[in-house]
Amino acid sequence: MINEDLLKKLDFEKGGGLIPVVVQDATTKAVLMLAYANKEALEKTLSTGYAHYWSRSRNQLWMKGETSGHTQKIKAILVDCDYDALLYVVEQKGPACHTGNKTCFYSKL
Repeated sequence: MINEDLLKKLDFEKGGGLIPVVVQDATTKAVLMLAYANKEALEKTLSTGYAHYWSRSRNQLWMKGETSGHTQKIKAILVDCDYDALLYVVEQKGPACHTGNKTCFYSKL
């Protein structure tokens, strides 16, 4: 069930039409990646149950795993307290990172 009141509060304009999306594995709780969603990407995510994002480099909508098969099935979507960031809790199929790593956060600073 989608909370329509909360959905209306999302502030896409603060990020120039995009909201950052932190992606977390539902089982391991590991942070898998950071991506961005516009309204269309979020609507597609909500309607299909699979993570969709806006590619800033390609300037287009994309579904995670559309070419690799490494999809992200949505288990929950949480909104931060300022309504300008999302947390997708997902069932990750295969590695999340395009490098082949399980998570994009594998390098220590």
